[in-house]
Amino acid sequence: MADERESRTGEPRRLLLVAACALVDADGRVLIARRPEGKPLAGLWEFPGGKVEPGELPEDTLIRELHEELGIDVTRACLAPLTFASHAYEEFHLLMPLYVCRRWEGQVRSCEGQALEWVRPAGLRAYPMPPADEPLVAVLRDLL
Repeated sequence: MADERESRTGEPRRLLLVAACALVDADGRVLIARRPEGKPLAGLWEFPGGKVEPGELPEDTLIRELHEELGIDVTRACLAPLTFASHAYEEFHLLMPLYVCRRWEGQVRSCEGQALEWVRPAGLRAYPMPPADEPLVAVLRDLL
């Protein structure tokens, strides 16, 4: 039986670094996005963000991804690290720092066709999420 460091094939799991952001509006609601059809974990709700590219810092990833996905501009100073998720998926191990952002420029909109919802922290459990995102909900609920 393969241990947590190995995939189902017995190969070492690759480490995937993904940065995520909990955008919090003036009413204390958190933005979540639904993964589109055709992508892994399609239909599940997640915090906006994306893969950290080689040579990129997680904060730079969020600045880029939030602009591409939501049409907003965020500065590094407005990204506050909160917690992280570490989860072993079948083919890779995900390490995901979660940042909180309360200030941005522009109107949040879906630039890539994904559904968006502003949700009170206590209501986040009603939205099915990828396994790595689920533990983050309790941290956000306690913070907000």
